[in-house]
Amino acid sequence: QVQLVESGGGSVQAGGSLRLSCAASRVDYNRLAWFRQAPGKEREGVASIVPFTAIPYYHASVKGRFTISTDTSQTTVYLQMNSLKPEDTAMYYCAAAIGRVRSPLRTSDYDYWGQGTQVTVSS
Repeated sequence: QVQLVESGGGSVQAGGSLRLSCAASRVDYNRLAWFRQAPGKEREGVASIVPFTAIPYYHASVKGRFTISTDTSQTTVYLQMNSLKPEDTAMYYCAAAIGRVRSPLRTSDYDYWGQGTQVTVSS
């Protein structure tokens, strides 16, 4: 069992920045990721990272604006979000994959999920 606890959401104006954090209860996972879900839309992958390798993978819509990283203990994953846009407004979820990940941003490849943290970007 993996427990994931997100923090750092909030409300900002367009062009602003936020940093999300997710604390994981164990480190034997294959990949960590951030997903988001806007009202009326499907959950989509935003960014993922393989621990101990620091190799990131990003959705095209956030590439160049968002950065995923982990701390040295590999128990906390961050999502630095810059140049935020109103279309980034969503509930953001941290996820961990214990098994094999075939697609870095595919929802079904992840086994554990946090409770979510809301990000609201106003124009």
